[in-house]
Amino acid sequence: MTDTAVAPDESVVTTQLTNGLTCDLPASSPLAKLLKSQRTWIGPDAQERQRILRAAKSVAIVGASPNSARSSYFVGTYLQQSSNYRVYFVNPNADTILGEKAYPDLASLPEVPDIVDVFRKASDIPSVIDDVIASGAKTVWVQLGIWNQDAAIYGESKGLTVVMDRCIKVEHARFNGGLNLFGFDTGLISSRKRSH
Repeated sequence: MTDTAVAPDESVVTTQLTNGLTCDLPASSPLAKLLKSQRTWIGPDAQERQRILRAAKSVAIVGASPNSARSSYFVGTYLQQSSNYRVYFVNPNADTILGEKAYPDLASLPEVPDIVDVFRKASDIPSVIDDVIASGAKTVWVQLGIWNQDAAIYGESKGLTVVMDRCIKVEHARFNGGLNLFGFDTGLISSRKRSH
């Protein structure tokens, strides 16, 4: 094996591997780019997520939509009907969502939410993290399919509990006995148990 020389003007990145070891690579190398794209950040485990959901009394949905076809609408409906949370909808372009007042931003809410559930694109997550920190909320929950590892690491460095790429509805139903194979077989996720 030969050592690869790095040009004096080329930047080097230190990459942490999944086994905990680190290595220095030229920033422009294909391996460095591949490793940067891989997920190495690990959020709270199932037991911790369950504790977060059980301790919470209020949830603010950032990126909530009044459009019934959007996943944030479905999640909001579920949280209103199947949880004891006080649910707040944050969308500067809506007046009401699901019969509730919509707020333009987290700072406008009547209380600091226990969980901020985020339905925004991955590139928006860093600014949302800043808003969550400014609001005083302690947990940010980024919805299923949304991943921004740098934002997760940044949020944790600022004292936030960060959950990412997980659906709060699915997790709540899972921990409360309302998620079963019936929901997946039909393509719908039901919070009701099937009667036999």
